[in-house]
Amino acid sequence: MFSIYGMTGQVFSGTLEAMNRVYPLARARNARGVAQEGDEIGVETMSTPLPLQQEAVRAYRRMLPDDLERGPLIHAAQIMSHPVTVLNQNNAVADAWRILQRRGIHQAPVLDDAHRLIGMVSERDLLTVIDIDGEHVLENLKRRVSDVMTSPVVAAVPVTDIRRIAAVMLEGGLSAVPIVNDSEHIVGIVSRTDVLRAVMTDPPLSLWR
Repeated sequence: MFSIYGMTGQVFSGTLEAMNRVYPLARARNARGVAQEGDEIGVETMSTPLPLQQEAVRAYRRMLPDDLERGPLIHAAQIMSHPVTVLNQNNAVADAWRILQRRGIHQAPVLDDAHRLIGMVSERDLLTVIDIDGEHVLENLKRRVSDVMTSPVVAAVPVTDIRRIAAVMLEGGLSAVPIVNDSEHIVGIVSRTDVLRAVMTDPPLSLWR
């Protein structure tokens, strides 16, 4: 289950399919594959025939041990990072950047004064209005986090299948998805690193079947 939060609060709650119909995540959909790019410059391309794809799957399955136990489906609550570092919309951009650096993270959810999720801000967002040299801020345009954050923001509930979270990240070009409980409080965050770590710890890749 996914939600979308903006400056006015929650603007959507529902399944991935419903979200794609109402709030299509178009950033990644605009990116084209290598075959499509090759067509523009006259390079002949060819997709892998279906029989070869099926044979590759069969070969992979033959490599797996017969007694390999298929792991349970993994939900966001099982891989999310917590507690979560959050920023206030009124934080100065320079201060927000220092917080991210001190915590060793690349993005953080943004809350309003009522502690409601309203956006996400990344290092890249912050660096659009500050100039740094190492750990020192050289120039600061005196902006607030609310001036540079991304809003609205997609969030998910703790029992969301991580395959669906991965799909949202891919389609929306997102690097992280906040996890919220029934009270709309942030209880964790799932980043691309968390998803990749889950793949690494599940050798048969049963998550992605």
